[in-house]
Amino acid sequence: MFDTAFDQNNESISTLSFDEFRKIIVNDYRTALESRYVSLLGRKEVLTGKAKFGIFGDGKELAQIAMAKVFRNGDWRSGYYRDQTFIFASGISDVYRFFLNYMHIQMLKLIHPLPVDK
Repeated sequence: MFDTAFDQNNESISTLSFDEFRKIIVNDYRTALESRYVSLLGRKEVLTGKAKFGIFGDGKELAQIAMAKVFRNGDWRSGYYRDQTFIFASGISDVYRFFLNYMHIQMLKLIHPLPVDK
C-alpha cells in the first residue's frame, strides 16, 4: 500500500499515518452523510408542499468530495444546482448556511405575507 503522496513532478510530498488517513475518511463520510440528509430534508419539504420545487444532489456525494480535494485556488467552476456536497466538502458553505436563504425567505413571508392570487 502506498504511504507517500507525490506531486506532479513525482516528488514526495508527505507521508500519511493510518490515524490521519482514518480521520480523513471519517470526515469525508460525515460530509457525504450530511449532504445526503440535506437532500432528504429538502425532498421532504417539496413532497409535503412547503417548497414548490427542488432538485437535490443525492447520489453525487463521492464524486463531489473527490473534486473538492483536488480543486485549487484559480480553478474555475460554474455553480451547479446539485453541487451541495462540493460546497460542503470544500468549505464554501455548511449545512446551516445552505438552509439560511430558505429560512430568511420563510421569515419574510411571516413578516410580510405575499398576496394570494385568486
